[in-house]
Amino acid sequence: MIEVKGLSCGYRNNIVLKDVSFTGDSGDIICILGPNGSGKSTLIKTILGLIKPFRGNILIDDENIKNWNWRKRANKISYIPQSFSSTFQYKVKDIVLMGRTPYLNIISSPSKEDMIIAEEAMEKLNILHLRDKVYSQLSGGERQLVKIAQAIAQQSEVIIMDEPTNNLDFSNQIVMLKHLKEWARNGVTVIMATHYPEHAFIYGTKALLVKDGKVVAIDNPKENLKEKELISLYNIDLKVVEIDSKGKAMKMCLPVF
Repeated sequence: MIEVKGLSCGYRNNIVLKDVSFTGDSGDIICILGPNGSGKSTLIKTILGLIKPFRGNILIDDENIKNWNWRKRANKISYIPQSFSSTFQYKVKDIVLMGRTPYLNIISSPSKEDMIIAEEAMEKLNILHLRDKVYSQLSGGERQLVKIAQAIAQQSEVIIMDEPTNNLDFSNQIVMLKHLKEWARNGVTVIMATHYPEHAFIYGTKALLVKDGKVVAIDNPKENLKEKELISLYNIDLKVVEIDSKGKAMKMCLPVF
């Protein structure tokens, strides 16, 4: 379980978000929604330890992570950024194997088991055929799938994603989101910044609405995330509609022109 308590964060002397509190239980999918520049990425970077908070605490399994070293942090948390580029000529299999680094000591090499875990991660995302390709020569969508495979191979308790469907075509977005639900079923806590309210409606167990320096936490967004809240969040006219999907009601967010 991850718990954020009274967190204020930002850059230098500029506070971006104040008094953020929420919990993520095992199997939760937490969707972070908000306009560009609202602080979604700032919140993610603070949880990851890339930015030191001004105040507040972040706990995982009731333990404050403030003084954790990188290895312990990586054992518990994996991160899928918006984009990642490498100037080195790493092959795809090497990038995915980097997800196993927290489990190695300073002089050891990946074991046969590590190799198998990496290959299984690539196979799940249908990118095993890319294993010997140079990562920097892949398309943006392919690179994103490789980073997702790396997170799968890392086998952490918490997966944090910053707009993970960026650069993915529609079919690969669906593949990625199916795996998101699989992670949750296996007890992983997923925290995902997204531009799509539908992700909160369809996949989310919780939502965080980020705007004007504040974060509002909503449980069960499928039922409790309302149209008026999204209109206020994005400052546009929109309509939340329900469609029938195999006998189940599914909410979609549409613009009003």
